[in-house]
Amino acid sequence: MARRRVKKRTHVGAKGAPPGSVPIAKSGERTPKSMVIRIGAGEVGPSVSQLVKDVRSMMEPGTASRLKERRSNKLRDYTTMAGPLGVSHLMLFSRSTSGNTNMRLAITPRGPTLHFRVEKYSLCKDVMKAMKHPKSGKSEYLTAPLLVMNNFTTPENSTNTPIPRQLESLTTTVFQSLFPPISPTATPLTSIKRVLLLNRETSSSKDGTYILNLRHYAITTKRTGLPKSIRRLNAADKLLSSAGQKRKRGLPNLGKLHDVADYLLDPSAGGYTSASETEVETDAEVEVLATSARKVLNRKDMQRRRDAADGEEKRSNGTVRSGVERRAVKLVELGPRMKMRLTKIEEGVCTGKVMWHEFINKSKEEIKQMDK
Repeated sequence: MARRRVKKRTHVGAKGAPPGSVPIAKSGERTPKSMVIRIGAGEVGPSVSQLVKDVRSMMEPGTASRLKERRSNKLRDYTTMAGPLGVSHLMLFSRSTSGNTNMRLAITPRGPTLHFRVEKYSLCKDVMKAMKHPKSGKSEYLTAPLLVMNNFTTPENSTNTPIPRQLESLTTTVFQSLFPPISPTATPLTSIKRVLLLNRETSSSKDGTYILNLRHYAITTKRTGLPKSIRRLNAADKLLSSAGQKRKRGLPNLGKLHDVADYLLDPSAGGYTSASETEVETDAEVEVLATSARKVLNRKDMQRRRDAADGEEKRSNGTVRSGVERRAVKLVELGPRMKMRLTKIEEGVCTGKVMWHEFINKSKEEIKQMDK
C-alpha cells in the first residue's frame, strides 16, 4: 500500500510560508500583526492604491506586504481569516462616492473600530522627490518602528472638552497596540531604525475635531568628536569592506600625498570636499555604548577586569565614561504623510453601537431607546 503524501502547501506543518503572507501566530504569542486592505480594489484609483502600498511598507515587518485584493472580496472574508493567521489589526482604505478617502482602523475580533477621513496625504515618491538626499534602503524595514505620540489627551485642567476623555484614552490604546512594546532595558538601540510620529492638532475653537498628523522617518546616526577627514576615511573603509558596492569616486585620492597627515590637516588635498553634508553642530547628540566584540574570559581575567573598572571609576569622578561614544542623531523622512480626521468610533469590527460621532449627537433618551 502506497504511503499517503501530505500536502505541505495547505497544512500547518509546512516549513516555509509563501512570500508576503502573514505568519501564523503561535500559542502564547502576542506580537501584533496587521493587514492593510483597500476595499473596492478597482474603484479606489491609482493614488489610493499606491498609498496602501506605502502604508504596508511603513507597517513592516508585522504585516502582509504582498496581499492581493479582489473586487469580489468582502469585509467578512478578511475578518474570517484574521483569526487563523493571527492578525490583530485591520486597516481598511476606501473611497466614497463623493471622492473622500476614508481609513478604518479595527481591532479583531471584537473591535473597536476608529473611522478616519484622510483629508490630505503624500506618497513616498512625492516625499523623496522633494528631498535633496533621500533615504533608500531595505534594512530599516526589518524591525518595527518606534511609535511617538503627542498631544493625544487633553490636560486635566481644561474643562468642557467636546471629546470625552475615555474616548481619547481609547484612541491612544488602539494606536499603541499597533506595534510590539519596547523594553528600555532589553531592546538594543541598534534595532530601532525608524520612528512613526503621530501628532494631534490643537484647535483653538472647541468644535469637537480630532485631527492627527502622521509622519514616518528613518533614524540615522553619525559619530561625533572626530575630525571630518577621519570620518571620511572610516566611511571609505566601510565602503571597501561592503560587498557589491564598487564606487571609486567616494574614496579620497591620496596618491599624490607624501604622508597621511597632509590629508588629515588639509582635507581639500585629497580632492574630497562637499558643502552639502549636514553639520554636526545642528544635530542632536546622544551618548551610547560603543559596540565592541567580546571574548569569553575565565574567572581570573573577569576578576582582574572588574578590579580595573572599579579603580577607573574611583579615579574618574564626573568625567566621560569609558566605552561611551557620542553620536549625532538625524531624522530623514521616508513617507507617507497623512492628515486624518476622526469621525466615528464603533464598538465592533465596522459594526455595532456608535460610541462617538463627530456630526451626530444624541440625547440620553435616544441612546436608551437604541439599546432597547
